[in-house]
Amino acid sequence: MIVNILRFSFKDTTTEDERAEVLAAMRRTATVDSASFSAVGQDLGDPAEGYTHAYCVGVADLVALERYMHDPVHLEGDFGIIPRIARLSAVRLSDDMDPGLGGKIMAMHLKKVATYPEWARLLDTIPDNQIATSA
Repeated sequence: MIVNILRFSFKDTTTEDERAEVLAAMRRTATVDSASFSAVGQDLGDPAEGYTHAYCVGVADLVALERYMHDPVHLEGDFGIIPRIARLSAVRLSDDMDPGLGGKIMAMHLKKVATYPEWARLLDTIPDNQIATSA
C-alpha cells in the first residue's frame, strides 16, 4: 500500500464557498477506482506549522498509483484546487519495504510534471509549496 498525505492551507482570499468546492473536488479525486481508501478534512497537527486541512489517499501499488496520478478526475480537480492553496506539503509512506520505492514514486511524479507542463506551472504558483516540480 502506498499512502500520500497532503497537508495544506487555503489562501486568505479563498471564500468559504470556494473552500467547500476544493474539499468536494478532493473527495471526488479520492474516490477514483485506483484509490483504496481516503480521508479529507481538518489537519490535527500543530497549528503553528500553518496547515489547516489534510488529504490522505491510499493506493494498492505502483500500477494503481500511475492510474491515480493520470486519472481525468484527478487532473481536472487540481485545476480548481491548486489556485486556492497557500501552503502545501506531502508525506508519503508505504508498507512495501522496497528501498527503491521512493525513487520510483518520484520518477512517476516527475514524469507527470513533464507530461502536463501546465499542471507543473500551476503547482509552482503555490506560495509555500513543498512538492517538487523538477528534478
